[in-house]
Amino acid sequence: MDAPLATSLVRYVHAEFSAMADPRRASEMAAYMKTDMPFHGVPKPLRAPVYKEVKRRFKPGNAKEYREAILALWAQPHREEKYAAIEYAMMHRPFITDAAMPTYRRLIVEGAWWDLVDHVACHLVGGVWLKEREKVMPTMDEWIDHTDMWLRRTAIIGQTRHKAETDEARLFDYCLRRAHEKEFFIRKAIGWALRQYSYTEPQAVRDFLTKHKTELSGLSFREGAKQLLRVGEM
Repeated sequence: MDAPLATSLVRYVHAEFSAMADPRRASEMAAYMKTDMPFHGVPKPLRAPVYKEVKRRFKPGNAKEYREAILALWAQPHREEKYAAIEYAMMHRPFITDAAMPTYRRLIVEGAWWDLVDHVACHLVGGVWLKEREKVMPTMDEWIDHTDMWLRRTAIIGQTRHKAETDEARLFDYCLRRAHEKEFFIRKAIGWALRQYSYTEPQAVRDFLTKHKTELSGLSFREGAKQLLRVGEM
């Protein structure tokens, strides 16, 4: 009997990354990410062909296979397999639905660092948010006040790819609700979210920044105003 998709997927990815392992680069990558989690030492350009082959060979047949494949990769000890888990989740768009949100939440909470969280937040949670807004809104309204900082960050940056379909009222409300925080990753998230939206609605962001300058941290304000300053809108 053939091995389950998740098992075959993990074997393939692990074998490919192990074959390209570079201990010196692995040490450098771990130091850059400030983590004790081991790396194989395979940089992103070398991982890309593996992802391409994964997409071709390991398509999930249903939501259960999709979830199992993601979590099987995620359970591996090296960080590159965790990157692969996120890439796998992103490459199968039909399964990026509200039903997958518990899986994405797990990746965020367990990942707990920007290199793992941000793609989940912007591409996966953000993708569901765009397609199934009414289903997702209660979750986002919960996450923006959650004790887990990475869930709060996700609620702030989850719309960075939504452009004209951004829920402006929620974006501004979420930024204000977390504006008092001293946590760097929250302050940076606020600035990032505002800057991205300024490409679509520069006047709205300019007005928001001007009105709430004293409430926002200097970092959030500077990051939010970058594009506006660049084009002379502020």
